[in-house]
This record gives sequence, structure tokens and C-alpha cells, in this order.
Amino acid sequence: MDEGLRFLAAALAVGLGALGTAWAQSRIGSAGAGAVAEKPEVTGTILILVALPETMVILGFVIAALIIFL
Repeated sequence: MDEGLRFLAAALAVGLGALGTAWAQSRIGSAGAGAVAEKPEVTGTILILVALPETMVILGFVIAALIIFL
């Protein structure tokens, strides 16, 4: 029972982080496409803003690894 709950907690850590990242990137991506259409010089900034939410998935994966292996 205890091991099953650990796996469930690890899955929630990665899964909820991935859902949050997907939601944030969908908002940033659509706004970024409009911004790049009007001002092409902001492309680099938009790429950074789209990549920034990926840290939530990476941190969720680290937390899941800590839950499983410690």
C-alpha cells in the first residue's frame, strides 16, 4: 500500500506539472505568435518565454524521482 501511494504521488507530481506547463505554453504561444506577427524582432524573447514553463515539468520530474528513490 505504501509503495503504491508513492508511485501515485510521483505520477501526480509529473502529471500536474505537465498539465500546468501545457496550459501556460498554450497561452504564451498564441500571444507570442501575435506579437511576432506584428514585431518580428521579439522572436528571441518569445522563444525564451515559451521555454520557461518547461522548468515546471523538470522540477516535477525531480520531485517524482525524490519520492520514488528516497
